[in-house]
Amino acid sequence: MNEMRAVAGGCHCGAVRFSVSLPADVEAHACNCSICAAAGYIGIIVPAESFELISGEDVLTEYTFNTGVARHRFCSVCGIKSFYHPRSNPDGISINLNCLDWPERSNVAVVDFDGQNWEAHAHALAHLSRPTND
Repeated sequence: MNEMRAVAGGCHCGAVRFSVSLPADVEAHACNCSICAAAGYIGIIVPAESFELISGEDVLTEYTFNTGVARHRFCSVCGIKSFYHPRSNPDGISINLNCLDWPERSNVAVVDFDGQNWEAHAHALAHLSRPTND
């Protein structure tokens, strides 16, 4: 059983703060698509109900491109994308590993994801936004 725990996170300036329920062992994805690679974003996809935006809704700005399905949300104060609504998992949230207040990263496995060929590989992420029944 992979016990869940609440982990806090947010943007650089602190205007955006959230809490996310994560298992002790986490798989994160280093995506090579144009936006993730440029931003150095390492994503952890979770079910939407595992995420709570605590503060900062009023300072978030949104960017979409290509199909417009993915909703990239940035802090308008410091410019950091601490989370977004991914195209691969519209029922989930992708959390930026680098924006978590979580010093115990020894239990995080970062795996490469070929987002440059998204259409061929997105199906491999679909299960990540489903609630776990451990």
